[in-house]
Amino acid sequence: MKLTGNTMLITGGGSGIGRGLAEAFHGLGNTVIIAGRNRAKLEEVTKANPGMQAVTVDVTDPQDIVRLGNELPAQFPALDVLVNNAGIMRAEDVTKHDLADAEATVTTNLLGPIRLTAALLPQLRARDRAAVLNVTSGLAFVPLSATPTYNATKAALHSYSVSLREQLRGSGVEVIEVIPPYVQTTLLGEAQATDESAMPLADYIRDTMAFLEAHPDAKEVVIDHVAPLRHAEANGTFDQIVSMLAERSHELLGG
Repeated sequence: MKLTGNTMLITGGGSGIGRGLAEAFHGLGNTVIIAGRNRAKLEEVTKANPGMQAVTVDVTDPQDIVRLGNELPAQFPALDVLVNNAGIMRAEDVTKHDLADAEATVTTNLLGPIRLTAALLPQLRARDRAAVLNVTSGLAFVPLSATPTYNATKAALHSYSVSLREQLRGSGVEVIEVIPPYVQTTLLGEAQATDESAMPLADYIRDTMAFLEAHPDAKEVVIDHVAPLRHAEANGTFDQIVSMLAERSHELLGG
């Protein structure tokens, strides 16, 4: 993937990893459009980054995604990169039989990227060169038992990315999977933002951009902090890491 000269749409760009990626790409001179539901958050980011633009979209609403897909070609005809970053992460006690969090997670984390990719793919395929970046998680490869549906959606998005890449082979549209480790954001709550066991957000963004620069043809962005999870099964450490994560799961479920 080329790192400059792009026109990029980044979902979930109002905070966390989405904002970090948006600011990093903006700093390289790309035209960056951040998307999300919270207009105030988006405006806070664009105000801090003159020249960055914002559009609102609810990735849980299929009709709103269709609307955005219809509007973007006229607003941003040069759009050539989609970053599917928006997502939610919630602890779930499966013994309580409450599916609200599970269903919301599937709708946001899996159906959202699938629907938005489908809506924008005609525009991307019309470009000489384009890219779809899907942000998954190290937990797609080794699950945290306290967040079963989150893990499952990220594993599914990994598989979807592989299939999408194969179907688009030769089309000029790259499909790149971005695989974050545990990062200091508020994805799982305010405490995560200061959790010393999590990777500082600025460090994660720095290492991710460095990886993309060093590996322009990479299919997956696997920085050192997440490599043990990504390669756990191949390395024979899967069961060991699952057990290591069990204590964290116990804390999240209030045990």
